[in-house]
Amino acid sequence: MTVQPIRLFGDPVLRTPADPVVDFDAELRRLIADLTDTMRDRGGAGLAAPQLGVGLRVFTFDVDDIVGHLVNPVLEFPDEEEQDGPEGCLSIPGLYFDTKRRQNVIAKGFTGHGDPLQIVGTGLMARCVQHETDHLDGVLFVDRLDPAGRKAAMKAIRQAEWYDPDAPPTVKLSPHTAGSPFGLGR
Repeated sequence: MTVQPIRLFGDPVLRTPADPVVDFDAELRRLIADLTDTMRDRGGAGLAAPQLGVGLRVFTFDVDDIVGHLVNPVLEFPDEEEQDGPEGCLSIPGLYFDTKRRQNVIAKGFTGHGDPLQIVGTGLMARCVQHETDHLDGVLFVDRLDPAGRKAAMKAIRQAEWYDPDAPPTVKLSPHTAGSPFGLGR
């Protein structure tokens, strides 16, 4: 098992847009395996590469017994239908807030081998795909809350036992980088 540490709220890599994957190689597939192992170990529905400190556009998911990944996702929304419900994040552990998302999504991208892949999701799968794609754009789910919700979320984050405003975020080198502390793979 290759479980990796998850970056927490406050780490700059979570606010940095990820770079597109250009090399569909063994290193990418190791990253996908690490994402999958870490996600499953922590009981998450999804995990994006920036959450492991790797600035590449790839995420994994485990929703309704469907486990997979998507590289370089592009989202389309077939309708305007919305859902509103509790959402959490492994980078903001233990906190959940009602978040509006689209009810249905079509996500197009690639497998770890570079083959085209399309995911059609509704409900929880749609929420997961949107949440993880947001991570790739440097967006956290608390950014999607209305002003009152965001204020409540920030208060809860500041009160969380894992949050330390006096300590700078820990920046660790990822095993998937070539020396960049932000996992840009260059």
